[in-house]
Amino acid sequence: MKPSQAHAFSRNDRSTFGVWWWTTDRWLLGAVAVLISLGVLMSFAASPAAAARMNVGDPFHFAVRQCVFAVGAAVIVVAVSMLSTQGIKRAAFFIYLVAIGIMIALPFIGHNAKGATRWLEFGGFTLQPSEFMKPALIILVAWMFAEGQKGEGVPGVTIAFVLYLLSVGLLLIQPDVGQTVLITVAFGAAFWMAGVPLSWVMLLGGTAIAGLSSTYFLFPHVASRVDRFLSPDKADTHQVDRAAEAIAAGGLFGRGPGEGVMKRHVPDLHTDFIYSVGAEEYGLVFSLLLISLFAFVVIRGLYKSMKLSDPFEQVAASGLFVLVGQQAFINVAVNLNMIPTKGMTLPFISYGGSSMLAMGLTMGMALALTRRRPGAYSQIDGLAKAGSFA
Repeated sequence: MKPSQAHAFSRNDRSTFGVWWWTTDRWLLGAVAVLISLGVLMSFAASPAAAARMNVGDPFHFAVRQCVFAVGAAVIVVAVSMLSTQGIKRAAFFIYLVAIGIMIALPFIGHNAKGATRWLEFGGFTLQPSEFMKPALIILVAWMFAEGQKGEGVPGVTIAFVLYLLSVGLLLIQPDVGQTVLITVAFGAAFWMAGVPLSWVMLLGGTAIAGLSSTYFLFPHVASRVDRFLSPDKADTHQVDRAAEAIAAGGLFGRGPGEGVMKRHVPDLHTDFIYSVGAEEYGLVFSLLLISLFAFVVIRGLYKSMKLSDPFEQVAASGLFVLVGQQAFINVAVNLNMIPTKGMTLPFISYGGSSMLAMGLTMGMALALTRRRPGAYSQIDGLAKAGSFA
């Protein structure tokens, strides 16, 4: 064995990849890899039934496309997680500008589906710019909060609120209330973790609740979903009923791969309701393991974030992990009929190029911010052995 090969994966390897490997949280990286793999597995379970419902000739049309999206997401996770903190700020700035620019143009050039104009269609691919705007927004508001705390005259909090309100305004024009709720929760978490007075946080929370409540009166589709949830006996609840039946039919260990029956009757089974497909074919045990995997990513991510010494890195990383956890919670809660339907994908699991690639961007940024750099952590834990990374 050549000396270069002997040190290829040693701690003495100072190549770009070597430094990245030994400074990245490999537990989080492994969990993301498992989630992406499960997304591919689930797409093969859902694709035939989805293709039949949508009259697509190839039964594995969605599965093949999901494999391509999965490879793209994996590349994005690795590439983005190699960036420096300054690189993350620059990337977020340009991504936010592009995403917001497209969102402004959507009412004129966007693709309308199910009463909403959220997508840009080109070359057989559909792009949802709001998916990429979310992580970029969290990075930018965390940056502004950190700049505002320096006391150098930068109106960081004001700029952060302007960015947030611009994003919310464009989302409500589409309209996309689900994404609005998601970024509001993540923004609120970043706002709180930035160390602002509790009274400000409570004021923001009260305003958010009032704003969310007003959507019931402003948007008929929101009122319809809430009414169906509160009075299921008086409205059409076909989608959630079929999803509930699929989950119940799975039992403890499921019907087996490809053996799902109830999934054929679940609308949007390969996107918003793919959790019910997994529950039917792989059972309650698989469902709990999937939920536990998301919980692990969020809890470990927040733990690592809270130990960061830089205020920007701490707030930004925490906000990103809250974003992922909140989206997973909303999707699972909808599938279990715990909250009204939201049209929210399950991170890395649901079919969709925009969702998969944007989640790769989100986790890539989170991994980059939580990498071990000189002075990055206020406390060095788990280093009882020389050079060991938790």
